[in-house]
Amino acid sequence: MSAAHPYVLLDVFTDTPLEGNQLAVFTDAAELPEPDLQALARELNLSETAFVLPPEHGGDARIRIFTPAVELAFAGHPVLGSAVVVGGRDERDAVTLETGAGLVPVALARGGGRAVSGWMRQPIPS
Repeated sequence: MSAAHPYVLLDVFTDTPLEGNQLAVFTDAAELPEPDLQALARELNLSETAFVLPPEHGGDARIRIFTPAVELAFAGHPVLGSAVVVGGRDERDAVTLETGAGLVPVALARGGGRAVSGWMRQPIPS
């Protein structure tokens, strides 16, 4: 892993900085080798780390979610945090993420400051 790979560190499920559920979202993981995904999640040692990839099944982006030990098909705060990152690129009010559990539509609303709220629906199996 010699190249730099940008990521965003988020506090999910809170409107107070440095509280809530921590989440790292790698904003462009398309060039990351497969073994590096798990290694990066293990190195960061957060409960989950998300990797944003190009969509494959009609969503706005595909995400993969890793704990320090395993990959998960779905987890709530990584999906919401990733939706905020993906939606924030274009200041969108909705995104659909491709997860291991299917497509997940997420509605977004911007509040005061940098706070963003998100609501997701049940995953649509792919």
